[in-house]
Amino acid sequence: MSIKNTVFYRGKKSISVNFSAEEISSDGSLVLLEKLERQHRIIRHLSSFILDNRNPLQVTHSTYKLLKQRVFMLMQGYEDANDVHHLQHDPLYKDILEGDLASQPTIFRFENSLSKDAIFGLCYGWIDMYVSSLKGRKNIIIDIDGTDDPTHGKQQLSMFNGYYGQFMYNELFFHDGDTGQIIVPVLRPGNSHSNKWYVGILRRIIARIRKVYPEMKIIIRADSGFSSAPFYQLADHYNLYL
Repeated sequence: MSIKNTVFYRGKKSISVNFSAEEISSDGSLVLLEKLERQHRIIRHLSSFILDNRNPLQVTHSTYKLLKQRVFMLMQGYEDANDVHHLQHDPLYKDILEGDLASQPTIFRFENSLSKDAIFGLCYGWIDMYVSSLKGRKNIIIDIDGTDDPTHGKQQLSMFNGYYGQFMYNELFFHDGDTGQIIVPVLRPGNSHSNKWYVGILRRIIARIRKVYPEMKIIIRADSGFSSAPFYQLADHYNLYL
């Protein structure tokens, strides 16, 4: 009885799940992550917003490959860049990335090379992906909410929040209230108030949507912590529904 299941093809090569191979990996879900990336090309799209200032003659791993490796590592629970030491001989990682993994120093330099412009570009990349999915819709609901994310150790931007009583990040998310799509995620310091930055970010989201769909009915949904004068001024300017 066959226990081999083809997940996708790379050219004429079959990429399959096989539990009887000589070399095995404990991260089999990488195959499904690769299938999702091939279908939606999200990582490839976002990598185009990261400027590569390296000498082309000395580049081994493209920006796309570096971002793909780091995202897949994080999704598999490998949060530290030095986890690559345990994965460098993993046959599945090497197959998905089509070659050797980038080293810990290379990943570390990549993570710290992102400029403010690159971060803004990534945010706009998220928003534009969302806007491109709105064809045929007459109205949308934008949910705004913060998420307390406890931290451990001396991580950058990890700060004590008196309301939650812990060291944390205070992440901000804009969601589509009907589909659950993430419109844009924003990492904020742990001591941020719930409504820190959100009006300026919402203004950019609305402007991007209205540029393509000027008649779109937009409903904003958030709790009382996001109530502020600038928010109501923005709602009046863009004729938003609350």
